[in-house]
Amino acid sequence: MASEIHMPAPVCLIENNGEQLVANQEVLEILAANKNPLVVVAIVGLYRTGKSYLMNKLAGKNKGFSLGATVQSHTKGIWMWCVPHPKKPNHTLVLLDTEGLGDVEKGNNQNDSWIFALAILLSSTFVYNSMGTINQQAMDQLHYVTELSDRIRAKSSPDADGIEDSADFVSFFPDFVWTLRDFSLDLEANGLAITADEYLENSLKLKQGTTQSDQNFNLPRLCIRKFFPKKKCFIFDRPTHRKKLGQLETLHDNELDPEFVQQAAVFCSYIFSNSKIKTLSGGIKVNGPRLKNLVLTYVNAISSGDLPCMENAVLALAQIENAAAVQKAIAHYDQEMSQRVQLPTETLQELLDLHRACEKEAIELFMSSSFRDVDHLFQKGLAAQLEKKRDDFCKQNLQASTDLCSDLLKDIFSPLEEAVKHGIYSKPGGYRLFTQKMQELKRKYLQKPRKGIQAEEVLQEYLKSKESMTDAILQTDQTLTEKEKEIEVERVKAESAQSATKIMKEMQIKNQQMMEQKERSYQEHVRQLTEKMERDRVQLLKEQERTLALKLQEQAHLLKEGFQNESKQLHNEIQNLQKNMEKPRRICLIS
Repeated sequence: MASEIHMPAPVCLIENNGEQLVANQEVLEILAANKNPLVVVAIVGLYRTGKSYLMNKLAGKNKGFSLGATVQSHTKGIWMWCVPHPKKPNHTLVLLDTEGLGDVEKGNNQNDSWIFALAILLSSTFVYNSMGTINQQAMDQLHYVTELSDRIRAKSSPDADGIEDSADFVSFFPDFVWTLRDFSLDLEANGLAITADEYLENSLKLKQGTTQSDQNFNLPRLCIRKFFPKKKCFIFDRPTHRKKLGQLETLHDNELDPEFVQQAAVFCSYIFSNSKIKTLSGGIKVNGPRLKNLVLTYVNAISSGDLPCMENAVLALAQIENAAAVQKAIAHYDQEMSQRVQLPTETLQELLDLHRACEKEAIELFMSSSFRDVDHLFQKGLAAQLEKKRDDFCKQNLQASTDLCSDLLKDIFSPLEEAVKHGIYSKPGGYRLFTQKMQELKRKYLQKPRKGIQAEEVLQEYLKSKESMTDAILQTDQTLTEKEKEIEVERVKAESAQSATKIMKEMQIKNQQMMEQKERSYQEHVRQLTEKMERDRVQLLKEQERTLALKLQEQAHLLKEGFQNESKQLHNEIQNLQKNMEKPRRICLIS
């Protein structure tokens, strides 16, 4: 289960000191400790419009985000409150309450546009809160949406014509929710009752015309429609009498207008049920560490005078996470090898099989944690590290076998060496006794298990180092004829040559095993990479299909509107024509 962070009250995530926006490092570390998937809801609107009250309701509290009771804006910068998601176990609901837009006390409203842009970039559901109805004044106050293409870039390099398609924004923009406070009109159109969503759609209809006035009228509506294909609207009655508005934190539901209480409950239920996990391009779900890095990337871009770029943010995030994924995979490999491997192994293949199993798990772990590994640089780096660790284990295995065999030979043969020093074999028939003892001790050595891959080579090196001792005993044994001594020398040489051939064959086998292991490692990387690329391809196709569907939906909507307007215009023309035809007829009748 992912870790959850208990946050009893909101904290300032991004500070606005009047000159620039600054990310709060201490709060970012708190956020980074939350490994749950995040559903991020941000609210934006003019100051003193009741944004904070709605966010407190989403947190299930009456108090939390500062409400204030005067004409001054209380929230400065962007404040965050992380609470357990009420309907999704092991998910965190992140509430972002933003500084009120259009505060008259600000000398410079430049940061308003950046706060608006950040709220969109960081959220999965974007709530725009305003007072009254959706009229031209409300649209004019939402001018920030028309500046988004000047504040945000979807790609680091625009298309050849230098223009970014609105579909690029659609692919990562949040869902749009418009909350209308103190709404006093009846929801009707042409004498028929309509829903709040239909009221919003009607308010977003475009004018058919090319004048500057028409363009000014259409621009914010067009931006909302193109940037936010999924839109929702909620209306709220005034919660209580004006004089009691400053006491909202202390009032119980039974002291508020029943309609308002019901409307707030419906709004919260919708947010809980429909707000999605914050997801990046490629289907990457955002958790605390990822949101922390997004905040840093965007705020740093703004502070340095650049435009926040979604593609760059994802690539920067990928760099951080892929590096961490490599370390995580290596740590897993190290831990598993330390638990499974007991050096020295009996054969090289035994060690390579253990390496292969741990390597496979490490690659799988990397693949599950990594994304956007451009040119597979991090995977290649992981492969190089795993190969080096394999070679290191092989060296350690060889050294462990050498040390073990050397100690074993010393223990077994030291009594024989002591006997030689004391001249026990320097007598007639001594050579035969010596060789018999040597064969007995060799059998004892060879019967010892788990000596490792150097058993034969270390033995031969030991025997070679004792050749002068053996020759001395042979030459002093007066019971042997010269011919027998020559035969014995040749036998020892033949035995040595046979051992050397055996060692050479073992080395060839080891080299072949190492080559085969390298090929298997390469194939494992390719296999897992191919599977991941296929999963990414399917995810990309889904995203492209969704974006295309949204674009087609909007185009169809525009065509429908255009057709309706043309039909209405044609109907008006027919009526005018009929009226004009009626005039001469009436004149004739009068005459």
